[in-house]
Amino acid sequence: MTSQTHLTGLAALAEHSEEYLPEDDVLARARDAAGELGCPTATPSVGATLRFLATTLCARAVVEVGTGAGVSGLYLLRGMAGDGVLTSIDIEPEFQHAARHAFTAAGFPAGRARLIAGRAVDVLPRLTDGGYDLVYVDAAKVEYQRYYQHGVALLRAGGVIAFGGIGAHGRFTDPARRDPETLAMRELARTVSEDERLRPALLPVGDGVLVAARSAH
Repeated sequence: MTSQTHLTGLAALAEHSEEYLPEDDVLARARDAAGELGCPTATPSVGATLRFLATTLCARAVVEVGTGAGVSGLYLLRGMAGDGVLTSIDIEPEFQHAARHAFTAAGFPAGRARLIAGRAVDVLPRLTDGGYDLVYVDAAKVEYQRYYQHGVALLRAGGVIAFGGIGAHGRFTDPARRDPETLAMRELARTVSEDERLRPALLPVGDGVLVAARSAH
């Protein structure tokens, strides 16, 4: 198999992965709301990955940086334990209002999601170190390094931190691209790979997700 054939096959699989698990009406309406508000959303394949992680971890305590209109939050809540609580942070109250509506429409009681309006760099240090199963970040890319520093401290042993959009829309692997977002993604990937507390992997879903589990050692 040639490298070009291999890449073509991967591209086809990536496209198929976005249609592999159809979304229901609640997710569709949340995506529509996100479009109207102009906020980014996790693709279906990224959402499925988040739900998978939350289920695998039997997650009861999850932090999300970047609420948006609730698309990623819906996937997280659907993977979490029945008594789990999602703490989601966003600087835009209007986004969180849409997310709350989506969670209610999906049948989740208000107590299952704690929505905090504010800057994540201010909120994360106030959360409990070692108290969370999963931290998902999909917000201002230039702040990812700071989210990483705070987010890893929140994880229990075996907990996972995940960063969405690590591919920077194809710029990550283009050495000619030197814009602040791309440089921030590269720096984050390097830092995470060198952190002896973490066991990382780059997942080719959506625009790329960097995941890392906190070692028990």
